[in-house]
Amino acid sequence: MKQNKRLHILGICGTFMGGVARLAIEKGYQVTGSDKNCYPPMSDQLKSLGIKLHQGYDSKPLKDNLRQVIVGNALSRGEPIIEELLNTNQHYISGPQWLNENILQDKWVIAVAGTHGKTTTASMVAWILESLGYNPGFLIGGVMENFGVSARYTGSPFFVVEADEYDTAFFDKRSKFVHYRARTCILNNLEFDHADIFDDLDAIETQFHHLIRTVSGNGLVIRPKNSEALDRVLKRGCWTKVEYFSENNDGSIGWSVNKLNNDGSHCTVFYNGKKQGDLKWSLIGDHNVNNALAALAAVKHVGVNAEDALVALESFKNVKRRMEKKGVVNGITVYDDFAHHPTAIKTTIHGLRNKVGNQRIIAVIDPRSNTMQMGHHKEKLIDAVKLADQTFFYIPRSYNWELDLTGRESINTYDSVEKILSALVEFTHSGDHILIMSNGSFDNIHQRYLSLLK
Repeated sequence: MKQNKRLHILGICGTFMGGVARLAIEKGYQVTGSDKNCYPPMSDQLKSLGIKLHQGYDSKPLKDNLRQVIVGNALSRGEPIIEELLNTNQHYISGPQWLNENILQDKWVIAVAGTHGKTTTASMVAWILESLGYNPGFLIGGVMENFGVSARYTGSPFFVVEADEYDTAFFDKRSKFVHYRARTCILNNLEFDHADIFDDLDAIETQFHHLIRTVSGNGLVIRPKNSEALDRVLKRGCWTKVEYFSENNDGSIGWSVNKLNNDGSHCTVFYNGKKQGDLKWSLIGDHNVNNALAALAAVKHVGVNAEDALVALESFKNVKRRMEKKGVVNGITVYDDFAHHPTAIKTTIHGLRNKVGNQRIIAVIDPRSNTMQMGHHKEKLIDAVKLADQTFFYIPRSYNWELDLTGRESINTYDSVEKILSALVEFTHSGDHILIMSNGSFDNIHQRYLSLLK
């Protein structure tokens, strides 16, 4: 009897679930999916795979002869398709569990966790391994410029995964990353985020310790030298060797650099105080230097020579929506960046400032993550943008919070994208750098502004 290999994925347009869809197809499954909103680059990727999309979450797709339904964490009780799924006793599973059971078995899993930099660091690891012939599989939360896709299945023993701390599904409230059973585990950083599911930082630290509990004794945990939150996580117990990284070369144990350019585009890299070589690449910012050090530590654990890895990073192209240059019109440069947490906003602006010197930076920020919409971190936003010459915040009335702009003439808030566009056109001139930051589509503000300039 022919095996039923029909999967239906709920929430398929999310970066994680879209990646699961690609992996399933490459494993020989027939895949369909449901979602409410889908926009590039994920919509383009799904279209290229020939995946039939169902708009909305009604129960119609369940009438097909399905082997299994993969449930994304955006789905909750009360959605018609979830209620029908439970009432009819159909076989369902979470995306992370499906990944564990169907892809990660017998793999050397390199997992990248942390509040910031997961996508970029995981992409660096995948590209270094690819450049040196390791042919890794991967599932990463963004479309990588070097690969053109966010996920790939191969016969290689190595698999790189972006390890998200968000919860798994409506029926599994553990963080996604506990399913991955990492052998090499990067912890980039740890701050409070995801206020919609975590009460405080301690709750997130608990989940990170669950991750530490799953790392094998012959594995490796890689972490920044200075992080009180990660100190607390590891003090709860760690059964794996730990390696450190820092952008400051103080001669201590671990990975570090001497920056030869302020923007981080040229550095000398050290391991345990010994020079490994120079990093010359197109990325900028201390955060990306740290990402690179974490990636170097991870591939060394696999067996890659640091000098070879540094050469591979020279050709690394960042993920879409990470300081991605969208266009230059009339001498005005427009960038798109995924930053939405105050720390990410601050480090992104800092990196661009070191690159462009005294040229004007106009930051346009959409604080649309669940955490930001709830008003968490709003008191940190003013400090986060202090290196920008002018900042335009998009704060719809539905957010029910305001920024204290007393004495802050360089900061403005707007409740519509149209108002921001009008202000930008009036304010900007040749030589300006427009840094647009959002973890959503931001109503296509990038292309609309470029079109207005033309």
